[in-house]
Amino acid sequence: MTVSDLPALNAALNLLAAVFLLIGYIHVKKGQLVRHKKTMITAVIVSALFLISYLVYHYQVGSVPYPHYDWTRPVYFVILVPHIILAAVMVPFILAALYYAWRGRFTAHKKITRYIWPVWMFVSVSGIIVYLMLYQR
Repeated sequence: MTVSDLPALNAALNLLAAVFLLIGYIHVKKGQLVRHKKTMITAVIVSALFLISYLVYHYQVGSVPYPHYDWTRPVYFVILVPHIILAAVMVPFILAALYYAWRGRFTAHKKITRYIWPVWMFVSVSGIIVYLMLYQR
């Protein structure tokens, strides 16, 4: 694997994170709390691996400008800007949700995850879209 393979790996990790987030959501709605816990821990690990891979890639390559100057350019930035902002903002909230669950403070955990889960899902899915628009067009 080379540095040029990392964007595809990052997209795959984003896809895996989104799948685990969805499965974890389904488990908690069904009251399958042990499965929910295992699935969400997996989502955190996959997302952490994504972050490491993302940082390694951009340390090596730097910023990658969007190469197209057509109607897709504004669409790309409409997706990219909230993706970046929310990705940066969500990390401490995910850590807080993990802390609350670890401590058995499930009321606080539920309160924060009501907001952070859709943000995390958006960031994962929009990351895949950004990859497709930037590297696969």
